Amino acid sequence: MPMNGPTPTTSTDHAPHATDHAPHPTVLAPHPAGRTPHAADAGRFDLGGDLSVARMGFGAMRLPAPDWHGPAGDPDRAVAVLRRAVELGTDHIDTAWFYFFRDLRANALIRRALHPYPDGLVIATKVGPGRTYDGDWLPSAGPEELTAAVHRDLRELGRDHLDLVYLRALPEDGPVSERFGALAKLRDQGLIRHLGVSNMSAGQLAEARRIAPVAAVQNHFSLSHRKSDDVLDVCTRDGIAFVPFFPLGGLGVPDLAALRTVADRHAATPAQVMLAGLLALTPVMLPIPGTSSPAHLEENVAATTLRLAPEDLAVLTTPSATV
Repeated sequence: MPMNGPTPTTSTDHAPHATDHAPHPTVLAPHPAGRTPHAADAGRFDLGGDLSVARMGFGAMRLPAPDWHGPAGDPDRAVAVLRRAVELGTDHIDTAWFYFFRDLRANALIRRALHPYPDGLVIATKVGPGRTYDGDWLPSAGPEELTAAVHRDLRELGRDHLDLVYLRALPEDGPVSERFGALAKLRDQGLIRHLGVSNMSAGQLAEARRIAPVAAVQNHFSLSHRKSDDVLDVCTRDGIAFVPFFPLGGLGVPDLAALRTVADRHAATPAQVMLAGLLALTPVMLPIPGTSSPAHLEENVAATTLRLAPEDLAVLTTPSATV
């Protein structure tokens, strides 16, 4: 299985209360000269209607290791990156109980870096597939295993409840009602505040929403990979957060003429253009680029200040710019 999705990839640092919203581009905030870019420079979004987060978040997937099978990352560097992310205004961190390499776990790194957690920090996690200590993938967890995974996240993160928990599906998974229902019971018990779905089709999203409200969807999506456009349309229409994983492509930033053209026009990097382009697609878009590099973290957050013109978006969304 890839680092965060159904399509085989090579991991590199850069490389599911509704309100109706018609799809429309978002105007990105200008960047005052001399001020450090801030994760909220592209605006804020109310997750589940009551958790305000900056639209640029941070993904913790690559903190334990750059790939599922290692090598191990530097824990001290990971802690420094997490603390700097919060300094830059990041208040939405995405993790998962299966983000680990041997004894190095993303949840433990987050707790070490940020506990006691600052007010307003939203930590989202995912449960679903299991992994062995050696990193091999197991079939999707059943209801009892999902419950155990949530309790494990609570212990590892040092929380008495989780802000947002996604049910992560595998490509071979079918109906999700029984497993999503198990998480809904934990929500009713106060252990989970909001529920999400990940790696799911529009049909699976609809199935989950018949059981309990879905606050966020996390699917593989980028300017160069738009196979979840139908799910994104539902999220935009109904005010559900859409949290794209692999927002920079998954194989590293793709070498596309459209990206180079727009990047040159704005004196930006292609990675910044990809993130700014996502933010401009819809106000429900909440990218979570992940990195263990302090420099890439700064670069990603600075993308919130990049204002793309309609002609830029036209270039970036042509069929030749997507796969």
